Amino acid sequence: MTKKVKEIIPCDDSCPVKATLKILGGKWTLLILFQINDDVMRYGELKRAIPEISEKMLIQELNMLVEKKLVSKKAYPEIPPRVEYRLTDLGLKTLPIIATFVEFGQENLV
Repeated sequence: MTKKVKEIIPCDDSCPVKATLKILGGKWTLLILFQINDDVMRYGELKRAIPEISEKMLIQELNMLVEKKLVSKKAYPEIPPRVEYRLTDLGLKTLPIIATFVEFGQENLV
């Protein structure tokens, strides 16, 4: 009888899970991506959709998502200012991941 040896993948800089968590691991990241989804959302809409997040944190998270190229930001030269956010192609790739979270959450609501 042959003993099956499990391959252990180290969680170093080449670990795919670690790389994914670097991108999606923020406390508010998945909630923001979930809210924007395949729509265009303005800052105020996002703030109302996630009432627990502070304005400072929402601004920081949106800037980080823009920097990581998950979200695009379009500012219009109007008064009052109007800013719209939408998922980029990379951001749209997160939607199946988020859908899995939604399904898991619905099945296991406590």
